Amino acid sequence: VQLQASGGGLVHPGGSLKLSCKASTTGPDFYGIGWFRQAPGKEREEVSCISKADDTSLYVDSVKGRFTISRDNGRNTVYLTMNNLKPEDTAVYYCAPVDRDVFVLLRQCFPTGSWGQGTQVTVSS
Repeated sequence: VQLQASGGGLVHPGGSLKLSCKASTTGPDFYGIGWFRQAPGKEREEVSCISKADDTSLYVDSVKGRFTISRDNGRNTVYLTMNNLKPEDTAVYYCAPVDRDVFVLLRQCFPTGSWGQGTQVTVSS
């Protein structure tokens, strides 16, 4: 499956953005979709992921209460609504399919498949 992230931009601290991850309608099926981010000079990290079948979702501690992941299976799209953004949220955000066993057994978002093009989020005053 090919995924395309979009919706990034420049916002002030405390602002909001909504990212979209559009999945192609062809290719192998997947269990869920996750959002990941990579800040300059840092390794890529998980942010949040959601099961395709239900609303089970996971969040990294640093975004809990501020970010919300949601899905629209009819549009093959997963969203990440980001509120109360902080400068440390600045990164390139990517979406990717996630591994089912890691999601269910370890409650973590582990990416599988290839990365699509990310979208830049910059939080700065």
